[in-house]
Amino acid sequence: MAPGFFTALDTDKDGALTKAEMRATFERWFGQWDSASTGGLTQEQLLAGITAALPQPAPGAFGGGRGPAAQNQTPQPQHVDAMIAALPATAPAKPKQPRRVLVLGKAAGFVHSSIPLAGRTIEELGKKTGAWTTTITYDPADINEANLKQYDAIFLASTTGAFLDDPNDAAATAARRKAFLEFVRSGKGLGGIHAATDSYHQNAPAATTTEAGGAPGRAGGARGGGRGGGQAGPLAAAFLAQGDKNADQRLSKDEFVGLADVWYGKLDTANSGRVSQAEFSQRFVGAVLPPPPPESRAPAAAASNVAPSRAGCTGYSNQQPATQLGPDNQVGTWPEFNKMIGGFFKFHWNNPQEITYKIDDPKSPLTAPFHKLDAPFVINDETYTMGRDTYSRQNLRVLTSVDYSKMCDDDKKKESNPREDHDYAMSWIRRDGKGRVFYMAHGHDESVYAKTPILEHLLAGMQYVLGDLQVDDGPSVKGGSK
Repeated sequence: MAPGFFTALDTDKDGALTKAEMRATFERWFGQWDSASTGGLTQEQLLAGITAALPQPAPGAFGGGRGPAAQNQTPQPQHVDAMIAALPATAPAKPKQPRRVLVLGKAAGFVHSSIPLAGRTIEELGKKTGAWTTTITYDPADINEANLKQYDAIFLASTTGAFLDDPNDAAATAARRKAFLEFVRSGKGLGGIHAATDSYHQNAPAATTTEAGGAPGRAGGARGGGRGGGQAGPLAAAFLAQGDKNADQRLSKDEFVGLADVWYGKLDTANSGRVSQAEFSQRFVGAVLPPPPPESRAPAAAASNVAPSRAGCTGYSNQQPATQLGPDNQVGTWPEFNKMIGGFFKFHWNNPQEITYKIDDPKSPLTAPFHKLDAPFVINDETYTMGRDTYSRQNLRVLTSVDYSKMCDDDKKKESNPREDHDYAMSWIRRDGKGRVFYMAHGHDESVYAKTPILEHLLAGMQYVLGDLQVDDGPSVKGGSK
């Protein structure tokens, strides 16, 4: 991370950084990232801006897909082999016509290693069953009105953050968002897996958040457009944590540029007026990023503190009980998308953590794969919970959810401010205009893509969004709207 940040700051490319050079770069970035001239940068804007500012790998550095090579686009061969071996042989419905799916693997926040495998899985599912053909892209510019005319569905492969946005081009951002919404609402389909819901959300302003019990409190753990993304995530978190002096969850120009002076002072320990790239890299942790907390440096000791609680649990993780994870104070930054996809990420139990599936819609063809099993389906994967104010059965037809009764009490306590109804859906469908949406929350770990029931569930969900599998997609709870 340090060399990339240094390269972005060293504008005259002389191999050294001066205080004036660093401050001028911060001033330029503020003007570029605050494209709407609001006078402040949110976590979402910081994530997008840093992602755009940091140097990207040269074209051709990664194989597969189309578009900019900002992410690894090639799944590991052993994961592909395991996935192919688990593929279902046939699709539950015959396609009404040839179908085409566009997989988008762009992550503007946390970059999951399983993204290339998720895209390849969609490709192989369509190829094996003849249900569709697939194009994989990592370029959000491919989401445009003209290009989308050739497709029947979009699949979001763990997209995070503001994945469609161009922080330097408001018009391009608006056009992509418009094309995306109109594509689905006109009668096409949208599928998504795992971190597709970890997009377009951030902490509410501090003045409007409350701690449990109604007491005012500052929003904790700001996420911006999604969980911290590769190099951009830790830097965005550092900007906000160290620069947000008035606790309003955004950085004014003075707060933002002031960090250049603070950080430079810590980097230039000899007060020489010049910091080389080697010196920058050596001092980066501590000057810009805080060192890892003690608990992350000693996982064995942390795990031993909770090991006695394993008795009686169907699953267990060494994740510590919640302390300061913060209240459920996230707000959507693109409400139309937040509602379309069905909600946004709040918290996750760590992997390994056994989760037992509850089948909420047993008559649906989409849940038929789980009825073939001799016992309830159990999975080890990172498991999401959703923000209370966006996820609702009034908006969704829930297919599967966490069997909360099978979780042990110690694991339940790891979520701060849980839902009172303990309703944590794992997959769902919904209508949006004339279009259809399917989402499945598991898919963090590569091992998920080698589980046949999951692949069959995904196949049926995609045939639903393509319009080939007819199912009851009315909300689970009638008479309301969230």
